[in-house]
Amino acid sequence: MSVDVVIAGGGPTGVMLACELRLAGARPVVLERLPEPTGLSKALGLGGRAVEILDHRGLLERFRAEQGALEMSIFRHFGGIPLDLRGLDDDDRGSAPRRFLSIHQARVEALLEERARELRVEIRRGHEVTGLEQDGEGATVVARGPEGETRLRARFVVGCDGGRSAVRKLAGIGFPGLPPSRLLRLADVVLPEDATEQGHLVLSGGRRVRFGLGGIAIVPLGAGVFRVVTSEPYPPDFDRGAPMTLDELQASVRQALGEDLPVREVRWLSRFTDASRQADRYRAGRVLLAGDAAHIHLPAGGPGLNTGLQDAVNLGWKLAAEIHGSAPPGLLDTYHAERHPEGQRVIMHTRAQGALMARDERVAALRQLLGELLKHEQSLRYVVDMLDAVDVRYDMRGEPGESHPLLGRWAPDLRLITGEGETRVAELMRRARGVLLDLTGSAALGDLAAPWDDRVDTVVARSAGPTRPAEAMLIRPDGYVAWVAGAGEPDGGAHRRLRRALTTWFGAPRGG
Repeated sequence: MSVDVVIAGGGPTGVMLACELRLAGARPVVLERLPEPTGLSKALGLGGRAVEILDHRGLLERFRAEQGALEMSIFRHFGGIPLDLRGLDDDDRGSAPRRFLSIHQARVEALLEERARELRVEIRRGHEVTGLEQDGEGATVVARGPEGETRLRARFVVGCDGGRSAVRKLAGIGFPGLPPSRLLRLADVVLPEDATEQGHLVLSGGRRVRFGLGGIAIVPLGAGVFRVVTSEPYPPDFDRGAPMTLDELQASVRQALGEDLPVREVRWLSRFTDASRQADRYRAGRVLLAGDAAHIHLPAGGPGLNTGLQDAVNLGWKLAAEIHGSAPPGLLDTYHAERHPEGQRVIMHTRAQGALMARDERVAALRQLLGELLKHEQSLRYVVDMLDAVDVRYDMRGEPGESHPLLGRWAPDLRLITGEGETRVAELMRRARGVLLDLTGSAALGDLAAPWDDRVDTVVARSAGPTRPAEAMLIRPDGYVAWVAGAGEPDGGAHRRLRRALTTWFGAPRGG
């Protein structure tokens, strides 16, 4: 069988990538090792840019309807230091207000799979990749499934199969980084009603421990269920393969609290570490990597899920263009060029957060100092923008000196008035195509872009707000601005740069 893309891994990154490819007219097949979803959730929410991605694809209301009743945003933190987001609103780039969805990873996976099946994505569960060969025309994947061995021929293969990625290993892609220095134990447990009171755990003798702080993190999940996370130095010769038990959890809790938790019921026990590694390249010929297959790190605040969705949306339209033959030279290589530095940045800040978890008087002093700094709006905004990945700026400069503040950034979600009524920039992105947004009311830009209208939609509108950040902008399918016309800029120079941007990101004009 021959398909356009084999995606190894049916988690959020793999399924989101499959959806992006289908929207762009490509044919992916997803191979997932597990026969059924586990229903378990490490990440408890989605924030920042990942939420805006869902909005761009028309999925945000579907996800909002699944939110838990608990407002999880109150537990935003940096290395366990609470972040008070109440004073942050829209920034001067006009981005959307701070967004956070308190939705467990298992529901994220289920909703994305629901969307994939609506788009008629083929998902094969119980298929484990065991072999991979590639040549100049494509790749052959060998998988072991319920009916024996299967061989699939594809134009490209994408490994979204986690930190122990078989695709990465079979492609010979290096995965350098740091081994674990800390062991973290995670448990979802039911506690007695009298064990908690007004945001605190009540211990023997009436001693109270605030949720989310100290050597142990305690987060209420609703219905009497609490997530408990402990952290300690990674023990030498530790057997990660041994099943975790309640006794092991309680021993770790005693180190932090001096006594056991009054656990009524255990829902889930797991372990993770602060090991951090990144693939040395995100592409090797016909093989690419995304999500945890490309980068692993301490899961502080769920950055793996958020980063993986951003990987998928950056890669999908580029890979589809390559398959359709419309990609300009080097387009697919910009996936590594853009996303590898962002993976490095996530590893940097999660390593910093891991260092803040050490139980040491010097670290305690550092935590106190950072806590004071994070009460100042400028410092808080910088850190939250980094955690939410809303500070991402890709290099879109087409010529020296081209430096409009919007260039290379996420397109602001402007409210717009068109001939068909009111809309938003996010609503223009539903089809996962390029968008040329003309806020001048002129037909000249549309005429210029007409030879690319099979790949780029031209929208003439005016801003519903009091000001407009630019005269016009070209937005890539992944939501980033690839060209901007500033106020008062001569038409000749702006039009020349627009032609270059259209050719750079969307290929030769039709008939060209």
